[in-house]
Amino acid sequence: MTIVSTPRTPDERAPVGPRRSIIGTSWKMNLTSTEAGGYCDALRPLVADLLDRDLFVLPPFPAIWIARERLSGTNVAWGAQDVHPEDGGAHTGDVSAPMLADLGCRYVEVGHSERRRDHGETPELVAAKIEAIVRWEMSAILCVGETRRLGPAAALEQLLPDLERSLGGMPAGSFDRLVVAYEPVWAIGDGAVAAPPDDVGAVQSGIRAWLDARAPDGSAARVIYGGSVDEAIAGQLLAQPGVDGLFVGRRALDPVAFAAIARAPLPRT
Repeated sequence: MTIVSTPRTPDERAPVGPRRSIIGTSWKMNLTSTEAGGYCDALRPLVADLLDRDLFVLPPFPAIWIARERLSGTNVAWGAQDVHPEDGGAHTGDVSAPMLADLGCRYVEVGHSERRRDHGETPELVAAKIEAIVRWEMSAILCVGETRRLGPAAALEQLLPDLERSLGGMPAGSFDRLVVAYEPVWAIGDGAVAAPPDDVGAVQSGIRAWLDARAPDGSAARVIYGGSVDEAIAGQLLAQPGVDGLFVGRRALDPVAFAAIARAPLPRT
C-alpha cells in the first residue's frame, strides 16, 4: 500500500488558534450522498456570516467526499464519525486516519455510546484511535457520558476515569486537537430531553478542571455538550460555565434547524 503523505510529530504540526466556541453535528447513519449534497447547499448561505465560532458536520463515510466538494472554502468544516487506529492493512470494512486526512477531514468522532454499545469499544481502543487522529493532524471529538440520570458529582465519578483511560495515549502538546463531547446516554434518542443546563454546566466545569490539571496544555481542549439539543435550549446551554459549544444530533438533520442552533448567542467574554 502506498500512502501519499506522512504524519508529523506534535512539534511539527501547524498551530491551532485559541479556544473558540464550536458547534457541530453528526448525521449518524442518515443522508445518502445525494441528500448530503442538498443539505450542504442549503446550509452554506444560512451560516456564511458566522465567523466568531467553529462549525462542522460529520457525514457517514460515503458522503464525506460530498462535504469536501460542497463545503471547501466555507466556514463549515467536515469530518468523520469513526476511524481505525491502524494506518492501513487487513482490516476489511474499516477506514484509516490517512484516508480521512486525504479527504480534508478536520474532526473525527470517537467513543460514542452507540459505538461502545454496538461494537464493544473500550476506552483503550478509543485511546488508540485518538492517537491516530492526532498523528494525522486532525482533531478528536471524544464522547463521554453516564448511562443513567445522576447528579453532577455522581456523573463525574463515572466520566473522569473514562477520560483518564481514553486519553492515555494523547501526545503531550496536542490537547488543542481535542474536543470532549459530554453526551449523557439517557439524553440521546427519540423522546429524550436535554440535561438541565445547570447540571450540564456543573459536569462540564468538572471536566474542564480535570483537563486543566491533566496536562500543561489541557486548557486548550474544548468541552461541548450533546444530547437532545434544539433551538429552544441552545442558548441556555452555551451560557453555562465550562460549555465551549454544542454537538447536535437528530434535530440538525434539518439544515434550517441546525443553522438556527448554530446562530445561538455566545456568552460575552
